[in-house]
Formats: sequence, structure tokens, C-alpha cells
Amino acid sequence: MSDKMQPWEDREYVRYTLWFVFACVIYSIIGFSWGALMGGIADFRHFVDQRMFGRLIVRAHTHINLLGWVEMAIFAAVYYIIPRLVRRPIYSMRLVKAHFWTHNLGLIGMVVFFTTAGVIGGNASVHLPPADVEALVRPWLAAMGIFGTLVLLANCIWAYNIFRTCAGWSRAR
Repeated sequence: MSDKMQPWEDREYVRYTLWFVFACVIYSIIGFSWGALMGGIADFRHFVDQRMFGRLIVRAHTHINLLGWVEMAIFAAVYYIIPRLVRRPIYSMRLVKAHFWTHNLGLIGMVVFFTTAGVIGGNASVHLPPADVEALVRPWLAAMGIFGTLVLLANCIWAYNIFRTCAGWSRAR
């Protein structure tokens, strides 16, 4: 985006800001539905509450709500507000794109691996001793940690881009 172009005139910037909004809406529907199922289906509720590692499914639900619904809404709002507040374009459109894709990949991976570990651990806990269940779940949680690191990286990309956009704002006027 050129220095003369306003944020709302840059179609690519508007598209990615809206994609954060759309992702927020999609994740909220998934997260709210998931919560309703956990609360409304007695067998599901019992599984997540009583089985070993079943609560990892609750963590997946929590992360899709927090990192999907809430964070995506915050990112969209900040991407909308900051260029208008400092009266300059976003520092790097490439970083906006990297942020969006890295965050979504990381979040989806976290949710998939949290859920997989919870289902495997919960089912295995019926027939195996706790140490064996722990051994089954450990690699899935390690994979979840890798994807969690991607989310952290995405948040650092976002913070850097916002910081660089805001740095020196008073001198640019």
C-alpha cells in the first residue's frame, strides 16, 4: 500500500482484515456448537469429565474459542483501527498474510491434536494402566506443542507489524 493510499482503498488489506472477521465468525460457530454438544450430550460430557485425558477435548474447545473467536476478532479490530489512528498504512502486507495463515494453521493443528490426544487417551484409559495411556498420548501432545508454537510465532509477527506501523507515528504527521 502506498503512503498516499488510505487503508480502506487497499483491496488486499481490506480482504485480509475481513478474513480475520470471517475466521472469527466461523471459529465462534464451531466453538459454541462444540460447547453445546459437550454440555448437552450426557455421554460426551461424561467422557470429557471422567476419562483420563478426556479434558484435552475441553482444551481444544477452549482454544478454538479463545484463539479462534476472540483473538481473530481482536486482530481484525486492531488491523482496522491502527492505520486510521496513526494515519499511515500497515507496515507490511506480507506480514499480515503470514500472520493470518500461520495463526490459522497453528490453531487448527492445536485443536486437531488436542482432540486426538483426548479421544485416544480417553478410550485407552478404559483398558490400559495410566502409564501406558500417558505413553500413547505423549506424541500427540508434542505435535500439539509444535502447532502451538506456530500460533505464538503468528502473534509475534502481528505484534511486530503493529509496533512498526505505530513507531514514530507523531513524526509522520
